[in-house]
Amino acid sequence: FLRQLLSANVVGSVCRELVLCDGGRSEMPHELALECAVELLMAIGFTLEALPRGQPVVEEVFHRLKTVKGAQGLDGKLIYTKRMQFVIQDLLDARSAGWSKKSFKASAKTKEEIRLDQERDLCQGMLGRTCSGKLVLAGRRPDFL
Repeated sequence: FLRQLLSANVVGSVCRELVLCDGGRSEMPHELALECAVELLMAIGFTLEALPRGQPVVEEVFHRLKTVKGAQGLDGKLIYTKRMQFVIQDLLDARSAGWSKKSFKASAKTKEEIRLDQERDLCQGMLGRTCSGKLVLAGRRPDFL
């Protein structure tokens, strides 16, 4: 999709199918399907939502995810594990923050970059703020494409 090999309609139908958005279905999606949907949306959500045909799909899927997150079974217990609820909440938070998320992956840095990072961390520490990680825009089409 990010390389423009799949259309927004195809990706939208995959997302809808993973979270079982088809109108009258009262059944709950399998936890693995939900996790796949969350990963897919985290990878392409920004770009999909920016397209006219993708925005309604994102709205529908996110509405379903909000509903599913707190779903309870007949016994009154939550259907999905806490881990799955947090994964869904992370996606909801990323979207509400403009699809930005913290990335904790370390990449190779020069000595100068390390020195600048250390100075920045020390300054933030003096101000009482701590920020570990780097904010990245999730689901954006790479610049090299």
